[in-house]
Amino acid sequence: MSRTKHLTLVTLLATMSVALGAQRSLHFDAPIDWVRVNPNSAIRVAQFGLPRAEGDSEDAELVVYYFGTDGGTVAANIERWTDQMVQPDGRSSADVATTTSFEVSDLPVTVLDVPGIFAAEVQPGSSMHYFKRGFHLKAAVVETPKGPYFFKLTGPARTVAIWNSKFTNFLESITFE
Repeated sequence: MSRTKHLTLVTLLATMSVALGAQRSLHFDAPIDWVRVNPNSAIRVAQFGLPRAEGDSEDAELVVYYFGTDGGTVAANIERWTDQMVQPDGRSSADVATTTSFEVSDLPVTVLDVPGIFAAEVQPGSSMHYFKRGFHLKAAVVETPKGPYFFKLTGPARTVAIWNSKFTNFLESITFE
């Protein structure tokens, strides 16, 4: 599919809603230049490709996960994500990671930011790991009355940097109605 058709599709789907039964839903506004990807798993409620920065070898990926009330604590997820990054100088990723918190639509949001080498498992429980130097991981937990939603953005550092403000705007657009 051509980039123009992708952008047209993204334009039509830019405002997303994630149904939570017949009651309330999580809503967010995705930037028009993010490419919506069909999630390849039932726990992935939305997925986007964020076009790469000039000179980077690949696009960034943003995945929105929802496990109901079984997603674990905010602290456990922050620790797990932080451990998916390795520092080239041997320091602990916890030493370079930063977290910030804010509220949007009365929902607590915790955001993690950690640079380094992406070394996450290829699949949960796999002994194989990615090993991608010069990457950046930004993730967020949005706590809702129906359980937390998890937003995980990974990609080359330059690419993640060019999308940083739009990622923040994306999180700030969340409503739960």
